[in-house]
Amino acid sequence: MNQNIKNFFSESRYRWWLMASVIIIYLIIVAGAVVRMTGSGMGCPDWPKCFGYLIPPTEQSEIEFSPETPYKEGMVIIVDEELRVAKEDFFTGKTFNEENWEPYTKHDYSVFNVYHTWTEYINRLIGALGGLVVFIMFIFSLRYIKKRPKLTILSLVSVLSMGIQAVIGKIVVDTNLSPALITFHMIAALLIVGLLIYLLHEVKPIDYRYKSNKIMVRAAAGLIVLTLIQVVMGTQVRQYIDEQVDLFGYPLSDTWLENGPLVFLIHRSYSILLVVLHGWFIYKAAHTFLHPKRSYTILAVLFVITILSGVFMNYLDFPFGSQAVHLVVASLILGLQFYIWMRLRVALK
Repeated sequence: MNQNIKNFFSESRYRWWLMASVIIIYLIIVAGAVVRMTGSGMGCPDWPKCFGYLIPPTEQSEIEFSPETPYKEGMVIIVDEELRVAKEDFFTGKTFNEENWEPYTKHDYSVFNVYHTWTEYINRLIGALGGLVVFIMFIFSLRYIKKRPKLTILSLVSVLSMGIQAVIGKIVVDTNLSPALITFHMIAALLIVGLLIYLLHEVKPIDYRYKSNKIMVRAAAGLIVLTLIQVVMGTQVRQYIDEQVDLFGYPLSDTWLENGPLVFLIHRSYSILLVVLHGWFIYKAAHTFLHPKRSYTILAVLFVITILSGVFMNYLDFPFGSQAVHLVVASLILGLQFYIWMRLRVALK
């Protein structure tokens, strides 16, 4: 029986669930990008439910007052363009009675758009699925609790981090999409990806094809730092763009660049430096050290995509979806950079 349990909690299953965890976190990043792209962040004005429902409404009439209808505590309706929350379970009379309701005080957003609501709801479902997948990964990590306790501890940290992410998501909604919190939410997701990739690296055999020296290891680490700086600047640009979209809508006018922040010009020019440095790094890795080319080919393709999406945004007035592609590809680049750096660092020992 003990052997059967040991076989079930095998190393291969742990690696499989680690890979699934990495994939699902990236799906969460994609879903978050779609939410931002479509302006659906407040599609569900409360948390964790949506208008007080486990399954959100599909029509405006479902969140308007309905006479002679049972309501449960916490259900939300819109009255005079304001949110009202049921104080307790009750059955309504023929007219609206203010005593049965209390105002929603965390923010004053009270718009219902079925597409925004269900976009945000699906985003939350993917987040919940991510938490479940990471938790299952932690369960399989218990096989290492005696021989390699660090893996189990870090797997538990991943689970706790997902919980913290959920809390941050709640605060983002409560603050009506605070730009600073949205940025922090994204960075936290990237940190979770990094932790999961580290765990995946730790349980995979050393790949001796990644021959290295100190210069390559430092270069790989430096590229990660430089890319993070670019991502942070990108969040500032995105915040400015979101403000412009809120004011003028899509597409943005040609004059927005003339009045754009200095960080945009730095962000745009800085990308040239990143392309040059990554080109040198990929050439050295693939041709001087003869590393396996697949990872570097993917890295090069991702850079081409992120540059093209940046060009589209700059010269084509931010076509719909370009921002989401730019963000998601940047997060993939960071994950792959981190993986390559760890492979090079281990090969140096």
